[in-house]
Amino acid sequence: MYLLIVVLPLVGTLATGLGGRWLGRKGANVFSTVCVFMCLFFSLIAFFEVGLCGVPCYMSVGTWISSGALKISWGFLFDSLTTTMLVVITSISSLVHLYSIQYMEYDPHCPRFMSFLEIFTFFMIVLVTADNFVQMFLGWEGVGLASYLLINFWYTRLCANQAAIKALVVNRVGDLGLSLGIFSIFYLFGSVDYELVFSLASLYKDYNVHFLGFSINFLTLIGFFLLIGAVGKSAQLGLHTWLPDAMEGPTPVSALIHAATMVTAGVFLIVRCSPIIDLSSNILFLITIIGSSTAFFASIVGVFQNDIKRVIAYSTCSQLGYMVFACGLSYYNISMFHLVNHAFFKALLFLSAGSVIHALSNEQDMRRMGSLATNLPITYSAMLIGSLSLAGFPFLTGFYSKDLIIEITQISYYSNLQINFGVFACWLANISVFFTSFYTFRLLFLTFIKNSNNYRKHMDNVHESSLLILLPLILLGIASIFVGFFTKDLFVGIGTPFWKNAINILPSSCSLLEVEFMSHLIKWLPFILSVFGAIFAYTINVGWLKNNIKFAYMYMFRKLAFLLSKKIYWDKLYNSIIVSSLMNFGYTISFKNIDRGFIELLGPYGISRIIKNWSMKIIRIQTGQVTHYTFFVVFGLCLLLLLIPVWSFLEFFLDIRLFTFCFLALFVA
Repeated sequence: MYLLIVVLPLVGTLATGLGGRWLGRKGANVFSTVCVFMCLFFSLIAFFEVGLCGVPCYMSVGTWISSGALKISWGFLFDSLTTTMLVVITSISSLVHLYSIQYMEYDPHCPRFMSFLEIFTFFMIVLVTADNFVQMFLGWEGVGLASYLLINFWYTRLCANQAAIKALVVNRVGDLGLSLGIFSIFYLFGSVDYELVFSLASLYKDYNVHFLGFSINFLTLIGFFLLIGAVGKSAQLGLHTWLPDAMEGPTPVSALIHAATMVTAGVFLIVRCSPIIDLSSNILFLITIIGSSTAFFASIVGVFQNDIKRVIAYSTCSQLGYMVFACGLSYYNISMFHLVNHAFFKALLFLSAGSVIHALSNEQDMRRMGSLATNLPITYSAMLIGSLSLAGFPFLTGFYSKDLIIEITQISYYSNLQINFGVFACWLANISVFFTSFYTFRLLFLTFIKNSNNYRKHMDNVHESSLLILLPLILLGIASIFVGFFTKDLFVGIGTPFWKNAINILPSSCSLLEVEFMSHLIKWLPFILSVFGAIFAYTINVGWLKNNIKFAYMYMFRKLAFLLSKKIYWDKLYNSIIVSSLMNFGYTISFKNIDRGFIELLGPYGISRIIKNWSMKIIRIQTGQVTHYTFFVVFGLCLLLLLIPVWSFLEFFLDIRLFTFCFLALFVA
């Protein structure tokens, strides 16, 4: 059964991708959807056996790599962390497949699309079920490849090509960091298996390496490399630029990437490697700073976005910041709790946005929408539930995890350093709550409440989508209401044994029991900020300030709004400082001076031409007479005997074999 969870998506993608011409659109849709729903069924059984009954499963299928000390097997680890991720991945993927049947109904390449969705699910399952770092890296790279294929699905669009290449290149930076981390782990532990590495990690807590006169803690170095990988995949500040542009793919792709698969891989990596990361206070501090800064930055930038999918994308970036800085405070269980909750209401928001775009003939600008609440009542209800859950409205799914993260920042501190960096994260998180509520309700008001600003011919044709689109919205709406309530005690309840040894939490971290005795003002602060954000959004977009926006013409406000609408020029800075410099270096140095200069002088326009001219002269001595050939053979043998003393003399100064190899390589190349 456990192997079927991994194999079924692979079977689905191979059959749909290679046999799509014979299966047809309907056959490909049905086959791929059935495969992923069966995978969901088996994942729920695995969650019951492993998570609820406490019976983890370790499987070793066979040897993959065996070279000296490096021995890697095809192995699968099913513990409480893995099964939780499996339920999230397969449930969201199943609903996205069902949704895509109707959403991509008129696309001529529907079988290819379903195959790409299925392979995305397969690689994510490989990532979370791996029992060693190399197999996990295989799934990690596969997820990046699948995201490129899906973002670039409409390959005739230039913006889709650029967004896919950007996502792939930016993630290369994170992948380089993760690969260096894996190399460092193998160097230190002599193995890449989770079980061996995590059990021995505490023994190397004081192991240092010396580099350029500096003494560096090796576990800190490993944690830094792993953090780079997580920052790239989970779109944290610095490597976040690919995430908003990933909206160029179809809406189901956005829902799958942002809710359950690619962006959650970075958080999963941090949680999985918690036994290593917890041993370095500097890495915990860095994770907290990066996560809280990302949550704040994405929330303020999302306020000034007008594309409905881009607003939700920045909210994803902000919520990922919450998960990351919760890990930095060593509350990996709360981070996973928020990851599960976020997956459901974020998928609901994206699929609801897709329903709106589908009804308005692919219109995505919120300023050209409005008055859709009466025409799209079910979509409006689903979007309202997802928005309230995102804003942390009490007793919805997002409230239970988001508010808990903000509360633990108030009382968190790291006992060794005595630095209360939880306060820094707390203030940024609370400010982010206000802006998150503002842009969430702004999206609702502009899309569904405010007077329509679209063409009449488009508004006359607006109608609710079919059942295949509405059914996933209804199911995700129910999950966005009840999942947080029913799983709170299981995931983060006091004394819960659910996670067991799957994650590691610092003993110095405060008990969740302390949260219950906090000041009521602190506990109500996120809700108060959310209410103020909603009121402010209503006042500006629907209320009395909608026709009285003199403050918008203030010089400082216009400059600030323009700066934030341009994402604080992150892309411009990268292009000017890094990309342009590398392009200039590649053209002037690598291309003109090396390729077209040095190599060509040594190659086709230099030594090769000289040898060619010599060979033309040598051809003239090919007389066909045996006596002439005998003379040249004897002459060459005598010349070789005369050079033997010189050869012996050179052996003292250089390796003749290396010199000969390099000399021959010039001509072979």
